Amino acid sequence: MRTSSTTGFWLPIFAGLCASLVGIGLARFAYTPLIPELIQARWFSANDVVYLGAANLVGYLVGALLGRPLARHVGNTSALRFMMLAVTAAFFACAFPLSVSWFFGWRLLSGIAGGAIMVLVAATVLPHVPASRKGLASGAIFLGIGLGIAGSGTLVPPLLSLGLQDTWLGLGALALMLTALSWFGWPDDPVHAAASHAVVEPESTPPAVYVLFAQYAFMAAGLVPAMVFLVDYVARGLGAGAHVGALVWVMYGLGAIVGPVSYGFLADRFGARASIRAVLVVQAIALGLLAVAHSFLGLALLAVIIGSFPPGIVPLALARVHELVPEHHRQQVAWSRATVSFATFQALAGFAYSALFNATGGHHALLFLIAGGAIVVAILLEFATHIGRRTHPLAHVCCD
Repeated sequence: MRTSSTTGFWLPIFAGLCASLVGIGLARFAYTPLIPELIQARWFSANDVVYLGAANLVGYLVGALLGRPLARHVGNTSALRFMMLAVTAAFFACAFPLSVSWFFGWRLLSGIAGGAIMVLVAATVLPHVPASRKGLASGAIFLGIGLGIAGSGTLVPPLLSLGLQDTWLGLGALALMLTALSWFGWPDDPVHAAASHAVVEPESTPPAVYVLFAQYAFMAAGLVPAMVFLVDYVARGLGAGAHVGALVWVMYGLGAIVGPVSYGFLADRFGARASIRAVLVVQAIALGLLAVAHSFLGLALLAVIIGSFPPGIVPLALARVHELVPEHHRQQVAWSRATVSFATFQALAGFAYSALFNATGGHHALLFLIAGGAIVVAILLEFATHIGRRTHPLAHVCCD
């Protein structure tokens, strides 16, 4: 197989990068800098625009649940190709604001594709990568999320000068190009894949895995406000205008590019568990400061730090799963469940923040403070684990 050679495994890595770029980097994050324009162009009301943003998060949950069952029927490679085509179609469809329900449906579909891609992409690519390169490969795959965020901040503003409809068409053309470029880069599905899914694993799940699921869920709740409202906060909330909002979003994208690689380095150097703890502390502080920051320099610096979190925490959480679960198939199952946990809280948080935003008349700072509180809860879960271990001294045997 071509993917087993020393150079051939870079093709699946490139395909995985394109998938995360299209399915999450662009499908989710390109919407953020479009929010002020969608409102100002009166495509939809401010309330509708916010809820339409949450539609993608709901779809992400559905995709996380459907990803593995879909792959069992059509294969990982075919499922990933189909999901990239679905995102491409959604971009083109969103160029025509026929109704709120039409737009919601296509944003929902793009989220479903993103969730399925997140569940399947690493499991599809990493088995074809040498063990010594898996850390690098994981960071490269999820770098696509950061590139999508940065690309949305640099591509959307010039596209908007052509018009809102042309912006959606341009994003669709980019997604189509990336889908075509990655089409033949995916590895072949192994013949024994279907049989491996039928194997029942008798080993119990370590308690620390459930702690990770809970932490990952609160991380999701903590990243939503900046992910959805940052540009609108700068542009309308602070009155700095769409141009400054786009610049801050570019800084967010810069952080998103740095995140996967730097977080992966932390995991290799200090271990995933200690790295997660340190990252959560930094993020909680940054979100608290974002609620009171007003200067461009401060906003830009915080945007870099906060932007590193959404894509960076993915390889970090995946590394923690690999620390806790020894066998490949069980790792896939655990990662799928972690993604569902993340997606569930992300979707719930998306609608809860949207409702609170509308109920408070657009109080952005309150959302950032609540997000910081969610990160603090994720930190406290780690301390609760320590207390449990002190109460039950043998707990560390299965939790480390």
